[in-house]
Amino acid sequence: MSAVLTIAGLTLREAGRRRVLLALGALTLLLLGLSGWGFSRFAAEAGGTLTSGEARLTASILLNLVMFGYSLIAAFGTAFLAGPTLAGETESGIALAVLARPIRRSAFLLGKWLGLVVFGSGFVVLAGLAQCLIVRATVDYWPPEPAKALALLAAQTVVLLTLAVLLSTVISPMASGVVAVGLFCTTWVAGVVGGIGASLGNDAVARVGSVSRMVLPTDGLWRGAMNGFQDPTALSFFGDVDGGAFPFLSVAPLTATYLAWTAVWVAMVWALAAVSFGRRDL
Repeated sequence: MSAVLTIAGLTLREAGRRRVLLALGALTLLLLGLSGWGFSRFAAEAGGTLTSGEARLTASILLNLVMFGYSLIAAFGTAFLAGPTLAGETESGIALAVLARPIRRSAFLLGKWLGLVVFGSGFVVLAGLAQCLIVRATVDYWPPEPAKALALLAAQTVVLLTLAVLLSTVISPMASGVVAVGLFCTTWVAGVVGGIGASLGNDAVARVGSVSRMVLPTDGLWRGAMNGFQDPTALSFFGDVDGGAFPFLSVAPLTATYLAWTAVWVAMVWALAAVSFGRRDL
């Protein structure tokens, strides 16, 4: 266990030295600044034209939109960090030098994965919390369940990172990042299509979103996070229209069954990564 924690610590230190961290920081500060300006302008111009309920609704939808931006930043950052961290060390021979000592490949992989998980989930939680504080200061809106929503965003990052680690054991670092982000975006689009199908009563189209959320749980976790960020009365403003047709509204919170499936999914994909890494010729 000490070897795993040591490797995790080294991975965190290495992640902090990579240029990906500078890019993540710059994009985060840019998004925080733009959203802060946007929310302040919204508060100044909508004060006399919107009711308190309409203002909360608009603020919660805008917050979900901005949080999706952080979700994208985290997706790009963790996906393109996981590939070079594992595959890059394998190609350079560093992994072979470390594994020459009495360290199992599974322990080496677990340490790398844990370090990346702490880095990715820590980033999205801190950035999301900063955004919530900005919204509170500018428009006086505070999400109903921020802790749950931020935890689900962190879980989404863990899912994508685990997938990127698996991909990095079989393809090049750059390709693993591209495929992981591509699948992330595809699943989100499939979720939107499924929501539109559900609102129109088309079961076949609605099933597209349901199946995609099972194959890759990132969109399901994102929708659960949105539910924690949005105003509880948001859906009532749309009357008979199904809120699932709107990409930045969530119809219902996640079930315990889906969360359990997500945990099983992560365990299965990590196990596949361990098997693939164990059979890889270093």
